[in-house]
Order: sequence, then C-alpha cells, then structure tokens
Amino acid sequence: MLDNWWQTLAAIGDSGILGMNRRNICYISRYNPRYLFPLVDNKLKTKQMALEYGVQVPDLISVVDSQHRVGDFGEAVLGTEGFCIKPAKGSGGKGILVITKVEGETYFRSNGQAMSITEIRRHMSNVLAGLFSLGGAMDVALVESLIKFDPSLQCYSYEGVPDVRVIVFRGIPVMAMMRLSCAESNGKANLHQGAIGVGLDIATGCAVRAVQHDREVTLHPDTKKSLADLKVPAWQQLLELACACYDMSGLGYLGVDLVLDADRGPILLELNARPGLSIQIANGAGLLPRLRLVESLKKVERMRIDQRIGYAQANFAQT
Repeated sequence: MLDNWWQTLAAIGDSGILGMNRRNICYISRYNPRYLFPLVDNKLKTKQMALEYGVQVPDLISVVDSQHRVGDFGEAVLGTEGFCIKPAKGSGGKGILVITKVEGETYFRSNGQAMSITEIRRHMSNVLAGLFSLGGAMDVALVESLIKFDPSLQCYSYEGVPDVRVIVFRGIPVMAMMRLSCAESNGKANLHQGAIGVGLDIATGCAVRAVQHDREVTLHPDTKKSLADLKVPAWQQLLELACACYDMSGLGYLGVDLVLDADRGPILLELNARPGLSIQIANGAGLLPRLRLVESLKKVERMRIDQRIGYAQANFAQT
C-alpha cells in the first residue's frame, strides 16, 4: 500500500499538477497582496472597481443592505422580466437566486419553480444575515439584470448561463475552462454541484476535454450535445477582458469568471483570489509547467495585453 501511495504522488508530480499547498504558498501568498483581497471577496466592491476601469459587468438593479429595503424589494424589480440575486460576499455559487420570468406576483426560477415575493424576501433576509457569505459575515444582496447568453451556446447548457473561468498569472492567461449548468446542478455553473467543466484550448477557445464529478464525459447529460464540438465565440475578446482584470485588480494569480452576453459581448461576473484547482482535471493538464514558464519571464509586466495573449497562445496551445 505504501509503495502505491508513493507511486501516486510521483505520478501527480510528473504530470505537473498544482496542489493546494503549493498554490497557497508559492502563488497566492507570493503574488496576491492580502490588502487587495476585499476588492474581489466582495462582489459589490468588484463591480464598483470594474465600472471605474470601464470593464463591463451585469447591470445593477438594486443593492439591498437592510431589512427595511428587503420589505421594499418588490418595487425595485417592477417591470423587469427577470433578475438575479447574489450575496456580495458569497462563494461557490451559494445563495444565488435567478428569476427568469415574472407573472404578476409570481416569480419563476430557471427550472420552472414558482416563488412568492414573501419567499424571495425571506431568501434576501438570509443573505443579509450571512447565511451564504464567507465566514458567516453580515452581507448585502446585489440584484442584477439577467445575462442574455450567446445563442450559439444554448445547446451546451441547461437552465443556466455558461461561464468561462480563466486563470491569469502575472497578466498572462495560462488555462481556461467553460462551466456548463445541467439539471443536476440546478441550473448553476458550479462544478461542486454537478455542473460540467470543459477544458478550453487557450489558442482557439475549442474544447479539449470535458468532465463531470471529475470523470470524463462526451455528451451533455440533458441536451445530449457533443461537448467535443464546443467552440467559444469571441474568444480573443474574452482573453483580452481576462488580462484587463489583472491590470485592474493588481492580483498576480487570479481566476476571472466571464460570460458572453448576446447583446453586450464579454462581461465580467466576478474575480477570485483563490481559484480552485479542478480546472486542471477539465483540461487533462497540470498548471505547474505553465506557471513556471511564466515565472521565468523577465519584465512581463511591461508586455501589452496582445503580447501576453500571443505568448499564451504560442506556448500553451492544446489542439
């Protein structure tokens, strides 16, 4: 048993897989100043920073920061076809409530479930109480307009908006994946809840591999669409936005979550100073060789965005 354990560790090391301890010590602690964390751990602060830098984000309908405003919530969304409620300090998709249709005083989620205004207010009260926030801290609720995702991606996702996660290191995009919602994930693009992760070739935006629960899959379980055919539109613009988020945030190692809106193009959803490691499983490749290559570069901070993208596409292509 001991020999097998050592063999497993050796295999992981040889494949260049980045582990949690090395990520935390060598990359997050070294390249992400702690004083910048509040800018990305709080979605409201991220949105304010993005607007200041001219980075596109979902339109903000309302900020609910008190119980009094919870009681007035219905007025804020009058006349809207749908909206999304997010905890400002939430993580892992917890507490996000998406309403896609409003009929009178009845609100419908993406899966068709009906909710009353009383149920929505109760959810918002839970957000304020910190039920979904990091460390259980008191929170505020953001009410945002819905994303109209690109129709070319519709058959790849079920009851939810597909998003793109890009790992950016020292301003260079080193790895990417698209997260696709399904019935099992309740319309949320969260891998821990059963969503599908599709590794993407940095050079082209084409699928290289797809996984669900860390196991390789070839078809979307609900739409039955072949995941190997996925190609993300406006790929270059998405990478440009991811690189711009590095310039904006000052974080040397970050995850950038983006979505492609049918009308507005690439939009920033959120930033993550501690991006997860499952992106490596989706790509069937380790982050470590790519990170070490970027670490070896001198004066990378002086490179323009197009030069950084060109470097990534020349060195990290998978297809």
